[in-house]
Amino acid sequence: MIIYTDGACSGNPGPMGIGVAIYKGGELIREISEAIGEGTNNIAEYSAVRRALEEGISLGADAIEIRTDSRLAVQQLSGKFRVKSPHLREIKREIDVLADGLDVTYTWVPREKNEVADRLSKEALG
Repeated sequence: MIIYTDGACSGNPGPMGIGVAIYKGGELIREISEAIGEGTNNIAEYSAVRRALEEGISLGADAIEIRTDSRLAVQQLSGKFRVKSPHLREIKREIDVLADGLDVTYTWVPREKNEVADRLSKEALG
């Protein structure tokens, strides 16, 4: 399963929205666009990944590739960079618990390859 994610923030900090686009066998099977309260852009990015894993698990996936245009999220979630922010560390712990036992990979994609998740995250902001 391939899942594209994006987080948006109106102001930083400000209202946050997440976008998740789930593909199975090359076909878009689910779109998620949710407002998630106030916070920073990085919190929105991480929250989108957490939501993507929750949805992937509910759909029965045992292997998930998360694709995002956030280089920082990819590096931190892959364990290549340390997570300094306490808020992000907490969300990363939740992501790690969700990913435990699954084959999860994190891949950076350019913004233009992440159009659906980007649109969904911005729609969530209203």
